[in-house]
Amino acid sequence: MTVQTVKLLSELVNTPVEKLLAQMKEAGLSHSSGDQEVSDTEKQVLLNHLKRSHGDQDEGSQRITLQRKKTSTLKGGDNKIVNVEVRKKRTYAKRSEGDEGLQQELLEKRQAEEARILAEEQARKEAELKAEAEKAAAEKLEAEKAAAKEKAEAEEKARLEAEKSNSKSEVSNAPETYISKIGADEPVETVKKPKPVSKKVSAPAGDNDSASKGKKGAAKQDNKPKGRYNSDNKRSNKISLSGDDEFGRRGGKLKRKRPSKQEHGFQKPTAPIIHEVAIPESITVADLAEKMSVKGAEVIKIMFKMGAMATINQTIDRDTATLVIEEMGHKVKYIDENAVENDMIEAIDYEGESIKRAPVVTVMGHVDHGKTSLLDYIRTTRVAAGESGGITQHIGAYHVETPHGMISFLDTPGHAAFTAMRARGAKATDIVILVCAADDGVMPQTEEAIQHAKAAGVPMVVAITKIDKDGADIDRVKNELVAKEVVPEEWGGNIQFIGVSAKTGEGIEALLEAVLLESEVLELMAVPSSPGKGVVVESRLDRGRGSVATLLVQNGTLRKGDIVLAGLQMGRVRALLDENGKPISEAGPSIPVEILGLDGTPEAGEEFIVVADERKAREVANFRQGKYREVRFARQHSAKLENLFSEMGKDEVRTLNVVIKADVRGSLEALMKSLNDLSTDEVRVNIISNGVGGITETDASLALASDAVIFGFNVRADASAKQFIERESVDLRYYSIIYNIIDDVRSALSGMLSPDLREEILGTAEVRDVFRSPKFGLIAGCMVLDGTVYRSKQIRVLRDNVVIYEGELESLRRFKDAVNDVRQGMECGIGVKNYNDVKEGDKIEVFETIEVARTL
Repeated sequence: MTVQTVKLLSELVNTPVEKLLAQMKEAGLSHSSGDQEVSDTEKQVLLNHLKRSHGDQDEGSQRITLQRKKTSTLKGGDNKIVNVEVRKKRTYAKRSEGDEGLQQELLEKRQAEEARILAEEQARKEAELKAEAEKAAAEKLEAEKAAAKEKAEAEEKARLEAEKSNSKSEVSNAPETYISKIGADEPVETVKKPKPVSKKVSAPAGDNDSASKGKKGAAKQDNKPKGRYNSDNKRSNKISLSGDDEFGRRGGKLKRKRPSKQEHGFQKPTAPIIHEVAIPESITVADLAEKMSVKGAEVIKIMFKMGAMATINQTIDRDTATLVIEEMGHKVKYIDENAVENDMIEAIDYEGESIKRAPVVTVMGHVDHGKTSLLDYIRTTRVAAGESGGITQHIGAYHVETPHGMISFLDTPGHAAFTAMRARGAKATDIVILVCAADDGVMPQTEEAIQHAKAAGVPMVVAITKIDKDGADIDRVKNELVAKEVVPEEWGGNIQFIGVSAKTGEGIEALLEAVLLESEVLELMAVPSSPGKGVVVESRLDRGRGSVATLLVQNGTLRKGDIVLAGLQMGRVRALLDENGKPISEAGPSIPVEILGLDGTPEAGEEFIVVADERKAREVANFRQGKYREVRFARQHSAKLENLFSEMGKDEVRTLNVVIKADVRGSLEALMKSLNDLSTDEVRVNIISNGVGGITETDASLALASDAVIFGFNVRADASAKQFIERESVDLRYYSIIYNIIDDVRSALSGMLSPDLREEILGTAEVRDVFRSPKFGLIAGCMVLDGTVYRSKQIRVLRDNVVIYEGELESLRRFKDAVNDVRQGMECGIGVKNYNDVKEGDKIEVFETIEVARTL
């Protein structure tokens, strides 16, 4: 038979458990919780009860219903009488014999259960009473012991005080020359002693043995009176003059020693303690205080005096911590937090057979000087046509097989906004091809490319492009480059100059030969058998494939399935693609590839390595992320605190909040740098959020909350983001050329600038005569010399070309008529408001203040 509980029965009959328990209690059942079992007999009793309560009658039952009416009267206010009729109805049912037996059985069962519960309660109370009695007895015993101990200590203290007073009186009555008469070699027994003195002389503080013996002896005396005792437990009359043994002997001779005061063993250091404080890249104020063994408030006080405010839990960078430590007089020791990272890198074996590798060539130059077109001709592709506006927005990496050997090319943008990207390109390259157009000559970005190449210490080959155009002047380009310390070989320098044309192909072969010649001189070598190692050229977020990173392998071999650690990101290589998007199984030195599988988009320019242990790689990536986050927060907070007082008292800086999403990491960095450079003291660009990939609903909600503009650079919003943007009217703008973003933001910031206030002189009148009017007071009769005099404009009164009053006109009249303006060459009467010192020869200048819009 299936066991059924009250809870299951309530679910079966679709009735709450509380209501079912109430009905069972009315039926005479003893169930009180939903977990108790319900038998079939009890369910039948409950069913009969419910039937009777709803008016149903069993075959064997009889029911009698009695009705009664009762009428009464109630008296109210004002002797009003109200008749009230009360009706009562009662129904009596005769129970069957089976029900009566069951009710009797349930009653007996309930009585037995109550008796059992009562017995258990009685036993529990008896156990509690017994435990309380034992506890009280124990406490009473402890109290008696404590009282006895206190009594013994009081008696001992009283006895010691009595002995001390007696010994003082005896010593004062003793002859003064008694101690001086004792010789160093004279035994104690031969000296005539005065009355016994029970004064115990403490051992010297520096004698550890005697101090330890004194402590142990005190523990073994069992509350005996202090003093000297012999073997018969009687008090001795000998005085201990030394702390070496019980009788003051040292080597059989007495040593005189002056008694010293009993003091604690700890002594406060007189000289300051200098700690060597080991600090990592960043540390909290609390940890720094703990390392210097001072309170956190002391460190905060020192930082406040140095001009930096901080809290106890704030993280500060290493430089700030160093200044605080040196200010407090301690020494600084830097901790190498990269121990885990260095151990992992040192464990990688890069040894093996070295072979010659292909050179990595970076093409640099000014925008629109033909860099990408030159590569197009070499690669026989049309990359330039696919770039927005005909300019390169990204760093492209390609490797080509030429008749002279393989060469890997990096094509960097030439626009000024991509300076950081070009700098990374110079670090990852072996040779730089400096492109300079024959018709334009040296331009600003050309100079920057020269500086990057020289800073990286890479050899250069100059390609003078567009030599087929009209107006091309190669000698002019050479002269301008020589002025920048780029000297051609034919002029005594060490740099090859090659004239090329991307249209006709002229000079392309010579350029490739020059590049390979430079690589021969460099003797570029690599170990293909070692794990892959190189640099991240570019990274982006693809909707279908996730994080996509363009890598340039500089040493070793990168294979599919390898574990790659790139900056703050790591992952297993799920796919390996060449620059044309075709899957490959491995990539050797100097080969650019795209990989899938990283857990994020690494920064362009970060180094990547192939590691064997995935757990180690993840540990290093997490460590780098935490360190980067702490250092960034510390610098941000420090910058905010430094600018706190400098910003006080100044006008509020107007801010343009923006959310930027770009297709690749390099473009995002360049865009952020360009927008931040537009900021001034009055207006600035605040980048709320930035990222790689499409615009999501999260970006849109963030822009709405911060009142920001969303800029999408070569990306679009997804469906949910579009609905949110349309519903909330968020400002979203798409761009494909960086110029347009910069121009729009510059215009927006210019509109946020407060306008300049400029005064414009409208007219000048000379006072020819002064007379009084009973209505307007002093009136100046004037001749308008220049411009027009207006009644509603502000005026100045000049005497000898010096301003003596500034205010407004009270009246302007032409003869007897009030007019609004008087033109040049006409006479008028002018009443100056609140000014009565106008004299002949004064000039009245009428002007107005206008607002002039400012631009960045």
